[in-house]
Amino acid sequence: MKRQYDFTGGAHGKYIRTSREEGYTIRVYHDDGTFTEKRALGEKAVVLEPDVWEYFPDSKSVNRALRALISIVPEKRKVAVKKGRKSEYKM
Repeated sequence: MKRQYDFTGGAHGKYIRTSREEGYTIRVYHDDGTFTEKRALGEKAVVLEPDVWEYFPDSKSVNRALRALISIVPEKRKVAVKKGRKSEYKM
């Protein structure tokens, strides 16, 4: 870093929450002027295959469908609670 750069008042980690939750794009520039991009997903990201995405285009629809599935398999929830894993989903 050059000495003339002044980061006084800057916020360290300002975008960390967004990058963890939403992910981010990494762009690598090549000597020939081209670049490649790679999408890095955050910790909470789930990738849907294209055929599934057609039915569930947003988080709300996916969560609704998964909650319906969870409600018909109550034994799994009871086993998870017995093993000490807390469920974030409340029925």
